[in-house]
Amino acid sequence: MTSILAAARKKFHDDLVNRRTLTLSPSHIASNADKGQKTSVAIAGRIAQDLAARIVEQKIQGQRAGQQFEQAVEVFLRETFPCFQSLRPGDWTIYNVGGSRKEYQVAKYEPYTHLADLARAVQNDPTLASVLGNSYEISPDVLIVRSPESDEVINRERELVDAEFGRYAVIRRANQKRAIVHAIVSCKWTLRSDRAQNARSEALNVIRNRKGRAPHTVVVTGEPSPSRLASLALGTGDIDTVYHFALPELIEAVGETENDEAIDMLNTLVDGKRIRDITDLPLDLAV
Repeated sequence: MTSILAAARKKFHDDLVNRRTLTLSPSHIASNADKGQKTSVAIAGRIAQDLAARIVEQKIQGQRAGQQFEQAVEVFLRETFPCFQSLRPGDWTIYNVGGSRKEYQVAKYEPYTHLADLARAVQNDPTLASVLGNSYEISPDVLIVRSPESDEVINRERELVDAEFGRYAVIRRANQKRAIVHAIVSCKWTLRSDRAQNARSEALNVIRNRKGRAPHTVVVTGEPSPSRLASLALGTGDIDTVYHFALPELIEAVGETENDEAIDMLNTLVDGKRIRDITDLPLDLAV
């Protein structure tokens, strides 16, 4: 029998191919490759062939490709993570909020509701804006939130809480009704240096501005270049882990380049637990 993760991975890749997010040009340059970088072209081309990408005359625009990648990641997570109730029970909701950045989405949920007041104060006070800049801004692509639980659920097996104690914990619906941010997922179809740094800065804002436990903060990417992956994945303290949309295919493609620098860099990322396959993400979110 095919596992849920295997089936969802296949559907995820088929979606990227069918919606023309992942394509090949008539000269066999993949849509996520940097055509000015020989190694990127070779690696991305091999992955695209392995995933049965089609040849098209013109690839879709970068912004649209990014939006479709976000949507594909959202669907993959929605069809996998809630299935792991045996590891992480809860009432989960997964949102693709990348297309609604005019609203301060994360401020709707715990532990970030205070940021809505801060955003209004910054809007009304130029001095405050000049001091804080964007040090409080968090603009996720995909949010995973958990609904607070009723006392009936909490006390299902035995009396754990009562009316007197545990009156401030956000997981308890009797205390507050807002959902709680469990994970913030940033989706980057490709990586350039500015995109890598934006992801790092946002991850630090997630950590600094919380009033409670830090949520999982991860990046999912389709970037083929090991050096660009390293610009985001190397080091610790901000992003939990980087997840590649096709890591086994990436490892095989990099190995075929016979580029020692690229091979060593990718080995460092994999062996150093800084990059994983997208199928690892639902399991890691259950930790």
